[in-house]
Amino acid sequence: MIDILNLTYDELEAWMTGDLGEPRFRARQVWQWLWQKNARSFDAMTNVSKATRARLAEAARITWPEVRTVKTSADGTVKFLLALADGALVETVLIPSESREGKVRMTQCLSCQVGCAMGCTFCSTGSMGFERNMTMAEILGQVLVARDHLGDDRPDHPIVRNLVFMGMGEPLLNLAEVMRSLRTLNDEFGLCFSPRRITVSTCGIEKGLRELGESGLAFLAVSLHAPNQELRGHIMPRAARWSLDDLMAALESYPLKTRERITFEYLLLGGVNDSIEHARELVRLVSRTKAKLNLIVYNPAEGLPYEAPSEARILAFEQYLWSKNVTAIIRKSKGQDIKAACGQLKASELAELAEGAERTDAAAMVGMTAMTEEAAGE
Repeated sequence: MIDILNLTYDELEAWMTGDLGEPRFRARQVWQWLWQKNARSFDAMTNVSKATRARLAEAARITWPEVRTVKTSADGTVKFLLALADGALVETVLIPSESREGKVRMTQCLSCQVGCAMGCTFCSTGSMGFERNMTMAEILGQVLVARDHLGDDRPDHPIVRNLVFMGMGEPLLNLAEVMRSLRTLNDEFGLCFSPRRITVSTCGIEKGLRELGESGLAFLAVSLHAPNQELRGHIMPRAARWSLDDLMAALESYPLKTRERITFEYLLLGGVNDSIEHARELVRLVSRTKAKLNLIVYNPAEGLPYEAPSEARILAFEQYLWSKNVTAIIRKSKGQDIKAACGQLKASELAELAEGAERTDAAAMVGMTAMTEEAAGE
């Protein structure tokens, strides 16, 4: 059966008019039920004829990710551990903020791969390795789950206002499905997100960078995390295969809209990349482009050899950047009490499963030993 959430609008229209023999307007109705009204069954589509709903149910399915775990932080951050149809686990996070009017708005962090092939040494996801790419339906299913959780059913006044592809996986290594997702997100009759409210983050992949820029479907963020090639090679060994100088040269000619800037993400790791000398190198680097810096304070993860920098080093780093006219904003880590950093919740879940399996194996071994001894006694 067709996973109907994995069809773009053009694909849905072609399938419904061609295979099902439906008029074009039916595709628009179904599309709006799927993406604006959060329909989880064809029976819910009350303005679609019963005959059409029956044909849809025979040929297609609506598959949302299964919510495995939801954790809410004291700071309002919400993290979901989701199970996909094949049992693969991914994460998505809702990060709260307030509008000028005092209304709570959410930014959602989306995953695009199960695991990640980049192996960045500070990232829990990177330590898991790569399993597979996610489909458009799986990527956008995260948005549907979050909206359902929040009761966010008014596209004209959404609670989830911004989307960032900064979760599990490297977006440019799943470019085809990410681009299909962006086109669906931009559709005015679908999820209706402005490109100005979507950011795609890459750690620096040459293939696909220009295509993303020329599409105009999202802003670009670059996970930099090191101001020189040597350090980048140490903490981001696979990303560093594309040299920092070549990456910056490509970004110098990256197509930007009016008032648009490239966002550089710089994760401050205590004693690793947070000195004034590092800040001095960083100024020279990012000054080559029209850019701004997000300074992210490291959220310590179990089993990784890093720690957060001191408050004094964070402020000194930021102040030096501002003194050199580099726009830099400290983004403090949220959700530390719920393992909100990328991959932490899944890593915790997998560790618990492994411990459970070990306990089960141990119990089974004890049982088998007892049975053997009893048999021997007989």
